[in-house]
Amino acid sequence: PRKEAVVSTQSTGEVKEVEFNADFITRMLERLEWGALVDAASQLGVADGLPEMAPSSGKEVDEEEDVLRKIHHVLLEVEITEGELECPETGRKFPIKNGIPDMRLNEDE
Repeated sequence: PRKEAVVSTQSTGEVKEVEFNADFITRMLERLEWGALVDAASQLGVADGLPEMAPSSGKEVDEEEDVLRKIHHVLLEVEITEGELECPETGRKFPIKNGIPDMRLNEDE
């Protein structure tokens, strides 16, 4: 299984309101690494309301606007402004400053 970067629990962020677009979120569902999204949202304390399993696209998703709105919130409205990402394999930490992760490698890597 693929391991995803870990967001530090000491990361800080902000919430910016973004207009909800159910069609966009529905189209994004098949492109998401669902487990990584739920893990990151949990680490940031914004996972309430996200199902453990990814919703399948189709009619059932269209009927669950509240779930689509929660996914929209996590994907588009929560922004990490300061903190770090940590590689689960190497433990290497990448700083996030002003909302931008610095994932440059050192010359010896």
